[in-house]
Amino acid sequence: MDIRQYNRAAWDRQVETQNPWTRPVSPEVIAAARQGDWSIVLTETKPIPREWFPADLAGRPVLCLASGGGQQGPVLAAAGAVVTVFDNSPRQLAQDRLVAERDGLTITTIEGDMRDLSVFADESFDLIVHPVSNLFIPDVRPVWAEAYRVLRPGGALLAAFNNPAFYLFDFNAADRGVLVPKYRLPYADLENLSPEDLASITERGLPLEWSHSLTDQIGGQLDAGFRLAGLYEDHNNYNVIGQYMPTYVATRALKPGKS
Repeated sequence: MDIRQYNRAAWDRQVETQNPWTRPVSPEVIAAARQGDWSIVLTETKPIPREWFPADLAGRPVLCLASGGGQQGPVLAAAGAVVTVFDNSPRQLAQDRLVAERDGLTITTIEGDMRDLSVFADESFDLIVHPVSNLFIPDVRPVWAEAYRVLRPGGALLAAFNNPAFYLFDFNAADRGVLVPKYRLPYADLENLSPEDLASITERGLPLEWSHSLTDQIGGQLDAGFRLAGLYEDHNNYNVIGQYMPTYVATRALKPGKS
């Protein structure tokens, strides 16, 4: 299976079914951002701390990585940043263009694999915003290496990912409100699901997922050269797992040097 092609089509379908991560922000949100009143999320509920951003976004080149959907990118553009949105899903990128056209914003959209940012020169961005999305690729360390390369010295990577412990549990039981440990980590839909459950996912066109260890998520950032400067956790609201443990981790990682 071509994973990138499959998950591209799956996220195009998520736009059709109005997954919450595909719904563009409103004109009112953009108007407020233009006046300096804005916030965005990496995870499900908690806004990113404002101190994680540069004091002034005006003119700052920002990469919204695997961040299509008309949410983070348009808000940052309205706040004054020079925004590029890079995503694997054409339909997700179309949501960013929709907001840009609707509200008179300038946003560059590029389709591609988050593990390969070769379209960008070294040290192209002051800031990278990478919401929960690397669960849709089997290997995450190339994401950190490429993010480090395209950031300028002193730049920041704001990234979020699933707590790997989330994948311990039987998902069907969790949807019914029951926690049943079932899977060993690392988890992968293609390897851990029964043929029947895997067929159910692919027949419905849902994205395929992978867990990644904290060694690869946080340790991978450090091994790429980043310095960890901030971390918080968040809970999901769509099944019982989030009632018992944080299901997301967000990090702020800095590329050493002066911007």
